[in-house]
Amino acid sequence: MKNTINNVDQSKRSTLAKLAIGAAAVPFASVLHASAEKLNAGKINLLENENGPFDIVIVNGRVVDPETKLDAIRSVGIKGNRIAAISKKPLTGAKVIDATGLIVAPGFIDMHAHGQQLPAARAQAFDGVTTALEMESGLFPIGTFYDITAAEGRPINYGASVAWTYARIEAKEPTMPAPDGTIVWFQKAFSKNNWQNTLATPDELKQILDSVEQGLKEGGLGIGINAGYAPGYGHKEYYELAKLAKSYEVPTYTHVRYLNSAEPQSSFEAYQELISLSATTGAHMHICHLNSTSVQDIDDCADLVQSAIDKGLAVTTEAYPYGAGSSVIGAEVFRGDDWLQRWGVPSASYMEANGKALNQEKVTELQATAPGTVVVMHFLKPDEDKQDRAKMDRSVLFPGAAIASDAMPWMDDKGTLIEGDVWPLPSNAIAHPRSLACFSRFIEKYVHEYKAVTLVEAMERTSLNACRILEDAVPQMKNKGRIQVGKDADIAIFKLDEVKAVATFEKPNALSAGMKYVLVNGTPIIEAGEMLLDSNPGQAVRNKIIG
Repeated sequence: MKNTINNVDQSKRSTLAKLAIGAAAVPFASVLHASAEKLNAGKINLLENENGPFDIVIVNGRVVDPETKLDAIRSVGIKGNRIAAISKKPLTGAKVIDATGLIVAPGFIDMHAHGQQLPAARAQAFDGVTTALEMESGLFPIGTFYDITAAEGRPINYGASVAWTYARIEAKEPTMPAPDGTIVWFQKAFSKNNWQNTLATPDELKQILDSVEQGLKEGGLGIGINAGYAPGYGHKEYYELAKLAKSYEVPTYTHVRYLNSAEPQSSFEAYQELISLSATTGAHMHICHLNSTSVQDIDDCADLVQSAIDKGLAVTTEAYPYGAGSSVIGAEVFRGDDWLQRWGVPSASYMEANGKALNQEKVTELQATAPGTVVVMHFLKPDEDKQDRAKMDRSVLFPGAAIASDAMPWMDDKGTLIEGDVWPLPSNAIAHPRSLACFSRFIEKYVHEYKAVTLVEAMERTSLNACRILEDAVPQMKNKGRIQVGKDADIAIFKLDEVKAVATFEKPNALSAGMKYVLVNGTPIIEAGEMLLDSNPGQAVRNKIIG
């Protein structure tokens, strides 16, 4: 019987794969596909060096540009917020940064950062991040988010997609207050159930789509579809969202509907749904955290996604180098009698809250009394198990994928959001360690320890690939992720052999090591390893406002 079931399972997967990629493939115009040759197919327009003097000069550093593959000792001249010269010869400027023995690279771009608060941004700067975007979940109203953030100021660049879940909650939960552009509002919604598990009526669907479209008109960077948190939505609702995204030529950023290694309602099936929509609508469909939503089934899921890309479909993805995810305990992915089976783990002890392992009794209690509690869920143990490491590699090293942290907001041990002008992070600050160590861990593990990628390849994954994924829809990204004349002076300067993810699950708030200088829009925010608290040069990454 077991062999028969496996044969049926494989046959079904083969059929689903054919369905997903067999529709009329819409060529994807951007250069972000599978092979290095395809990734470098676009013509690079390099500008001549400008004459000095410069505002800032970075001298004697090993300059790495992942697009041109430059990896050599150079001087970099900065004027205002731009890179103005890259030279073998000495440059002069009002301020000189001696980068002898250091790497000078594009600042890292995180397209999956839920921690949009000021302390979270400061913490990510020590991970080399110069642009942090909330794309998966998004925020709403989008204009309110941008106004609040601009008024407070940020050391790094910021931006967000339009939150479909917020629009869905507003339409389906009449007792909820109006959304306010913050993540706290979303956390409170986990005490409600309709938005997570029921189909939208025709009137509700119209309201949802109208709200999302209004967010796009306010400059949202696409549509954030946090489908795993509302798996009861209709297929036609997802179809309408994909059509809306295509009409505005922006991506959807999806946390897929199912998280399950076994069929039915598997992760594989959820990817098939997404791929089919890309094929039928022509929309650019971005898959968030390929690693965590594939759980134990990464090989089959990655094969499916790669097949779609090879057929020319507008499908992209990202991953983070951890075998544990983080979410709120009230999410549907942690509910149901089979939730542990879906995750592929033996017990509820694989879940932690406030750094402590839980049992099923405590999980049930928190889901009833505090569904917004942030938890960490382990699904792979790559540092202990070679097979788990191979599974993680398949997603983290997926061709053309970006490294993206899924950084969580920082909470204290009572579950209160840490926000405002707070620094350093309090001793009781809790979040997944990826929230301030994702990029450092990738460099530490995949460049140093595993030797799986070169430094240039690593910088491609930490900076340039996110730009390739986004820049057709978000023009500002064409000027980021590169060390080239005329590009934004978002720069990470670090000691390669000192880059280390210090944060652990037991002590998640320990800052990453190795960043000596970080510049955003030509202004230092970290200098000699210290945060400059009065420096907030971060700018909004925002599409054109319509109407």
